[in-house]
Amino acid sequence: MSTELLETKQWKTRRKSANSVFNGPILRRALLDSLIKLDPRVQLKNPVMFVVEVGSVITTIEFVRLLITGPSSELSFVLGVTIWLWFTVIFANFAEAMAEGRGKAQADTLRKTRSTTQAKRLASRLHTSPLTEVAAPELRKGDYVLVEAGEVIPGDGDVVEGVASVDESAITGESAPVIRESGGDRSAVTGGTRVLSDWIVVQISANPGETFLDRMIALVEGAARQKTPNEIALNILLASLTIIFLLAVVTLEPFAIYSHSPVSIPTLIALLVCLIPTTIGGLLSAIGIAGMDRMVQRNVLAMSGRAVEAAGDVDVLLLDKTGTITLGNRMASRFVPLEGVNERDLAEAALLSSLADETPEGRSVVALAKERYQLEAEEQPEAIFVPFSAQTRMSGVDLPTGEKLIRSVRKGAGDSVATYVRELGGSTTDELDALVKSIASAGSTPLVVAEAVTKDGATGQARLLGVIELKDIVKGGMRERFDQLRKMGIRTIMITGDNPLTAAAIAKEAGVDDFLAQATPETKMKLIREQQAGGRLVAMTGDGTNDAPALAQADVGVAMNTGTQAAKEAANMVDLDSNPTKLIEVVEVGKQLLMTRGALTTFSIANDVAKYFAIIPAMFTVAFPELNALNIMHLATPHSAVLSAVIFNALIIIALVPLALRGVTYRALGAGPLLSRNLLIYGLGGLIVPFIGIKLIDLLLVLLHLA
Repeated sequence: MSTELLETKQWKTRRKSANSVFNGPILRRALLDSLIKLDPRVQLKNPVMFVVEVGSVITTIEFVRLLITGPSSELSFVLGVTIWLWFTVIFANFAEAMAEGRGKAQADTLRKTRSTTQAKRLASRLHTSPLTEVAAPELRKGDYVLVEAGEVIPGDGDVVEGVASVDESAITGESAPVIRESGGDRSAVTGGTRVLSDWIVVQISANPGETFLDRMIALVEGAARQKTPNEIALNILLASLTIIFLLAVVTLEPFAIYSHSPVSIPTLIALLVCLIPTTIGGLLSAIGIAGMDRMVQRNVLAMSGRAVEAAGDVDVLLLDKTGTITLGNRMASRFVPLEGVNERDLAEAALLSSLADETPEGRSVVALAKERYQLEAEEQPEAIFVPFSAQTRMSGVDLPTGEKLIRSVRKGAGDSVATYVRELGGSTTDELDALVKSIASAGSTPLVVAEAVTKDGATGQARLLGVIELKDIVKGGMRERFDQLRKMGIRTIMITGDNPLTAAAIAKEAGVDDFLAQATPETKMKLIREQQAGGRLVAMTGDGTNDAPALAQADVGVAMNTGTQAAKEAANMVDLDSNPTKLIEVVEVGKQLLMTRGALTTFSIANDVAKYFAIIPAMFTVAFPELNALNIMHLATPHSAVLSAVIFNALIIIALVPLALRGVTYRALGAGPLLSRNLLIYGLGGLIVPFIGIKLIDLLLVLLHLA
């Protein structure tokens, strides 16, 4: 087994281990961190748990007072309340520490991939220019470095010369090498990856400490995490509820004294802690951190929690046709000659015009001609190949045939080839227009083939031969996925450079809601702004520099890791796998985050009801015996009732940690069905479970003679 493959397997094993909910090292670190987080300055960031900690301190002081003043029947009760109030704070800290711990474990794994390497710094961008060896940390933005086979790329940058196979398993975990070359949308390279073959010249794009790996480490370990708008709003709501219940509990003491049934301070604090939404207060931070962690598990680096949350609220998905909705490589499927043209002659001309075409489409034309007509792709020593260009929208070959005659074969867009034929004295026909239109309407791409014979560059004979049909295959299961997104209320728009007829056919076959044909950076931006002006949140993917403005404008912009540095800097997420269909998974993770937060908030508010029935009768049953009717759980004693509620309040936090970290089970549902499901499972469950749990704890306390 090769060293690179072994390292990749070890990387995946470490990451899989880090992703498990209760991993040994993460668990030990989280237990320690949960104690460190008892620092009041840390707790102050979470108002709900800060109130619980203050209450824990007060009951601790009360316990010490009772211990000093002498034996008391309240001593064991106060000790029990104190211990479980501290456990409540520690369990909330543990939930957050577990979420952070998985990120820190991944950060440690990433740090192991970093090494101080030597770099070959060039005087200019030419690989032949003078070079000096320097340590990688000495490189600065704008420097040029030469990286040869077997060497580690010393920093983030863009390839400006050369082409090479690169092993990116240190970042993505995938052992399959990728091609990086100058120009185009696959020029970005990441520091810490290794060149496997050939050589490249890289222009460094980030200073030390600002590299992609540095940012990734900071993000996954939570150092750069900021609370999202929804999280802040929910925190404000929880803080408001805490203040309201605090005021309510404070006013109970005068009322109790007036009724000649004073309530002890530990009982009041226990009531306050059980009334305020401690469950969601203790889990809220963990839910947000875990959402970003689930993105990382899918090899998507979210630059902020805001981006993850926005993904859950997305209304519109802009999806590139090629590679996302379709397989990406259009393949020649048939030759369609015009009237009076032999199909074999058309195939031969198509073969000649594709000999120098290294695109998958060009190679498929050669393959089809060989397979169907046994034509051989013979070398043409005197041939002058004409490469495709955006201006001519054609490619082909010029073949000297003797007597100063040149046979020119062209293939390309129908209007461009037709113009070429007319310029050389030929003519077009309605038959060609009808053929091009019918192929485009069927969702395929027509390439028109023509040939001309000229002498000394003067106008000669030119004629149209026929059409090559290129088929773009829609990926299996895409229609079903778009149906799911539609049920969730998400509109899908396909973006393509194809003509409107081809785009319409592919859109119909795939099942998208709309399409944008002949797309340019300007039309993409216009479309995004139009959707946002209508109050919608837009997500899109891209990999090229021309995608950067649209990625920056979109609410959720996912850049491909294989793309340019400009695209990655403009986006708020980076897909390390460079899989355009990952956008759908990104939306699902965002939805799952919002669903988890909503579900646990519903559960938290609902489970407070049972605590009222436990503590209120226990507090006032002596002064108001009729309140005993509220003791529907038939709890043994007032002390047992209060202690059972406090213990359940603490244990439910730790019980829900796995759900907060994993997220609720995702289902493609609309807002209405999702609300109904949450109310049924987490609302009704939040009402019933505490009644059962508190009663069972009460029975156990009585059995153990602790109440």
